[in-house]
Amino acid sequence: MKLTRLQFWVLVSIVGISGFSQGMLLPLLAVIFEKHGVSSSINGLHATGLYIGILLASPFMEAPLRKLGYKKMIIIGGCTVFVSLFLFPLWTSLWFWFILRLFIGVGDHMLHFATQTWITASSPVEKRGRNVSIYGLFFGLGFAAGPTLTNLVEFNEKLPFYLSSGISMLAWLTLFILKNDYPEKSVETISLRGTINRFGRAAKYAWLAFLPTFSYGFVEASLNGSFPVYALRNGITVSEVSLLLPAFAVGAILFQFPLGILSDKFGRKKVLIAVMLSGFTFFTLAGLSKNSVTGLFISLLLAGMLTGSTFSLGISYMADLTPSSLLPAGNLMCGICFSLGSLAGPFFGGLIIQFFKGEAFFYVISSIFLICFILLSAFKPRGTFPETMNNAETL
Repeated sequence: MKLTRLQFWVLVSIVGISGFSQGMLLPLLAVIFEKHGVSSSINGLHATGLYIGILLASPFMEAPLRKLGYKKMIIIGGCTVFVSLFLFPLWTSLWFWFILRLFIGVGDHMLHFATQTWITASSPVEKRGRNVSIYGLFFGLGFAAGPTLTNLVEFNEKLPFYLSSGISMLAWLTLFILKNDYPEKSVETISLRGTINRFGRAAKYAWLAFLPTFSYGFVEASLNGSFPVYALRNGITVSEVSLLLPAFAVGAILFQFPLGILSDKFGRKKVLIAVMLSGFTFFTLAGLSKNSVTGLFISLLLAGMLTGSTFSLGISYMADLTPSSLLPAGNLMCGICFSLGSLAGPFFGGLIIQFFKGEAFFYVISSIFLICFILLSAFKPRGTFPETMNNAETL
């Protein structure tokens, strides 16, 4: 079934609202925990609940998607998110909130997995980069806007949760205007064993495409989770951190769409190789500019502009490399690799900050990009599968 313009814009809008709720939740809970005297280590560990939820749910996602279809999967995921957000104010407890974070991770993953697969499967190959970049752009805009609700905690701790839940529910209601569709049928048994088998087959075709999604998770989580600690320990003020931290996100938003268009024109792999080399270059420059707030701002802004789209480019490249019957498994693997990177980033970033001084934090990030650059340059994919597109000219 073709994905119409209306359906496409409903999907990316839903993704934007999902990004908004995620962008609100991370700083909001951190601020509330800090106000209640929760230690920074527990605060950081608690934040992993979202990614743990994604990892725990991933092996069990494919079978429901094939049985229920894209629309019903998104409806269940969206409902899980806004109900969980609504439940936060009912009981202020570390364990209760951690469980709700797990549920939000599961719900968000259902939503993103279904929308990613629907968009990649329904986009013509010559417009796939553009469409997935719009998906990434809307999520980025939502994620960047989410922290604005954190200020409301000064008036009432419950208000941001209720507002975010209400906004998510309103967006969720628009899903009912969509017509359901299903992934391409697989001849294999739809079971956990079959899913794991398809994971292995998807990895054989598209393991190169999983590198960008891992690297983006690593970098994003490192910057959000570890950079403030690095900055404060190296004499950068809180006000300067509040200026530097959004620089990467702003750069990513500015160039998300142009890089998607370029990948359609020149090829996903060529653009990704250039992106990885740029990431190595600009994060190395950030390390060399450790004593200059201006230098750090410029380096992080340029790094965001040229590497902030690695997740959406990775998804597009995966869809190019993967047979259409394996697209659900491939999208799940992208989510898993992103989550692994998101878990690894703050852990290794914290270790580097604890045991090394100065610019080593940035050099770890630049090394990740250098490794990805070398692997993308050295290895050739097994093949591309233009049959993963359909004739969705309306997009």
